[in-house]
Amino acid sequence: MKILIADSMHPSLFSMLEQRGWEYAYHPEYRREDIKTALPDYEGLVIRSKTFLDQDLLANAQKLRFIARAGAGLDLIDLNVVRDMQIEVFHAGKGNRDAVAEQALGMLLSLFNNLLRADREVRQGIWDREGNRGIELLGKTVGLIGYGNNGGATAKRLSGFGCQVLAYDKYRDHYGDQFAAESGMEEIMEKADVISLHLPLTELSRYLIDDDFIAKCGKPFFLMNLSRGEIVKLDAVVRGLKSGKIRGACLDVLENEKINKLTISQQDAFEYLRSSDQVVLTPHIGGWTQESYVRINEVLVQQIEEWL
Repeated sequence: MKILIADSMHPSLFSMLEQRGWEYAYHPEYRREDIKTALPDYEGLVIRSKTFLDQDLLANAQKLRFIARAGAGLDLIDLNVVRDMQIEVFHAGKGNRDAVAEQALGMLLSLFNNLLRADREVRQGIWDREGNRGIELLGKTVGLIGYGNNGGATAKRLSGFGCQVLAYDKYRDHYGDQFAAESGMEEIMEKADVISLHLPLTELSRYLIDDDFIAKCGKPFFLMNLSRGEIVKLDAVVRGLKSGKIRGACLDVLENEKINKLTISQQDAFEYLRSSDQVVLTPHIGGWTQESYVRINEVLVQQIEEWL
């Protein structure tokens, strides 16, 4: 079996493949046309987020048996095309779920306790205790929209903070457990003090969080997004922050992550968000740890091996 690795990967992957006698070619420098040209010679493709895997790219990949996505989301793969071509798809949702959950808690605690602002002020010689009085997670209701790998891992960590955790997942039944109660979207929108997103980007979830969603929520809430940026309309978040309906936001992903190529409206929203003490921003690093870098490889290789 010949595998094309067309993205930068942790070197632990190479020894895992070699131990199983699988032949591979490592070309992290490849761009879309390079991948398209090379694919007809390979039975497997390992990739992260380099390009959209669509009919055009895969048209001549007649030998291709599987695609392994080194990450959780599958929004860059045309699943209808790969299904028609009988190509198996693997992803590493279990590989970085613990890292995502820790990032979520870190961002939320930073926001609740004004850690970023307080740090900046102390470095400037400002000792303002009252102005940085925080709030506690204890007793808060947290609503998780999406209860797969990342949602479940986040609920597990929230369980130690005395929160009531509600979870909604459109694609599952009977998923309530010791860490979260199965809920409906309406109940989360009515009761949650914190709404956290843990769902894939699809046509149904695109811009789920918009002005209408925010207006329908029963009380002011904190928003967390560590899933996909296009699930949240940033200008709607800005309006929610200005009105007080959104009390604060933790955003690891943005509607457009090419922050040097924003539209005028996106730039206006970004300028407000980056200047607000009610917002914690990180550059899509949820799940981006030293440990998850290796664990993603382990999860992918295990899935491929079991399938074979």
